[in-house]
Amino acid sequence: MTDNEILPGVKAPDFSLPDHTGEIHTSASFLGSWYILYFYPRDNTSSCTAEAVAFSEVYDELSKIGVPVIGISPDTMESHRKFIEKHDLKITLLSDINHEVIEAYGAWKQKKMYGKSYMGVERSTFLIDRDGVIREIWRKVRVKDHVQTVTKRLHELMESSNNFNAIIKRL
Repeated sequence: MTDNEILPGVKAPDFSLPDHTGEIHTSASFLGSWYILYFYPRDNTSSCTAEAVAFSEVYDELSKIGVPVIGISPDTMESHRKFIEKHDLKITLLSDINHEVIEAYGAWKQKKMYGKSYMGVERSTFLIDRDGVIREIWRKVRVKDHVQTVTKRLHELMESSNNFNAIIKRL
């Protein structure tokens, strides 16, 4: 494990980042509810668009159970605004232009393209519980069927958590 690699079962790193309107969203504001946090390389690229659209398609279902979806990339607030408008996205996109949060979650990695190395965002998704603890991590995400995989696992973990809480209450 490297210094910036985190594992399930640990407290999620704190964040405080602006959305496309400049409103600041913090990790503390999500305490008390499960949430999906995902990191993606760049607005308006084919895979990043497919992922954002897929998460937006399950937005209503997730909203009914109180689970927000937050996407983070190094793009600017203006880039996010255009991306949201162009694709009618429903999810929250946060701007991490200095990639501090991306690094804290271990999603800032050395990548290679056409034989050249560079630093960039590794597509990653985190399921975070009501207490701010990471419950599941997907690294090097392939977009096809990813959102279905995440939502299925979310339902499993929430059900397991609810059953555990019911047992504790009876004791």
